[in-house]
Amino acid sequence: MAKKQQENPLANIMWNVLIPVAALGILGKTGDKLWQVGPVWGMIIAVCLPVIYGIHHLVKTKKPNFFSILGVVSILLTGGISIMAYQDNGTVDAQAPLWFALKEAAIPFIFGITILISHWTKTPLINVFIYNPEFFNVPLIEKRVAEKSATADYKKLIFSGTILLASSFFISMVMNYFLAMHFLHDSTHSQEAFNTGVAKLTGWGFAVIGVPMITILIAIMFRFVSGLRKITGMENEDILLLQR
Repeated sequence: MAKKQQENPLANIMWNVLIPVAALGILGKTGDKLWQVGPVWGMIIAVCLPVIYGIHHLVKTKKPNFFSILGVVSILLTGGISIMAYQDNGTVDAQAPLWFALKEAAIPFIFGITILISHWTKTPLINVFIYNPEFFNVPLIEKRVAEKSATADYKKLIFSGTILLASSFFISMVMNYFLAMHFLHDSTHSQEAFNTGVAKLTGWGFAVIGVPMITILIAIMFRFVSGLRKITGMENEDILLLQR
């Protein structure tokens, strides 16, 4: 069997965070240097880079999904809102920070709602983020659950994990909104200042929101493993598909 293409986490961070931030900060200025292309082109380049990377990854892995598409849409909205808000006099529409904050809040909100709704479908998204068959020995776990007549507890564990996972995105929604308002509320006096605010939002968003989100996901996974241990009586090495 061919090995599945895995996304490189370092490449993800570089193309979606570090390089766009650098593009906004270096290219997005107005000046006489060759690389100073101005706020509009700086924003266009900063947005295009992660979009190109995202499309390349989708083509390479051949695994297009709702969340990947939503990520590309979010990046395109970042550029679209910014460019539409630019005024001819070099300033930015006074409502742009609010539009941006609402967009930043809408993405994790959609994630959270989708995760909740998916619980009642054939493909619960908890199986993508946490209870992934690539990491958990699902057939053996479900066999042991059936043997112990613990189906009710098993379903309760999956549902509680879904609630916690969705809640983490709702927390991100609130943090995204206030972080965007914090960095952009006084940046509309110039397009360069607004681009700088967007760059800070992108960089700090990963540190202030991304890292805690990863920590929460790990905590939910540990809770999941602990719950499965209690329900099935299995050990960690039997629950998890650990590489030896």
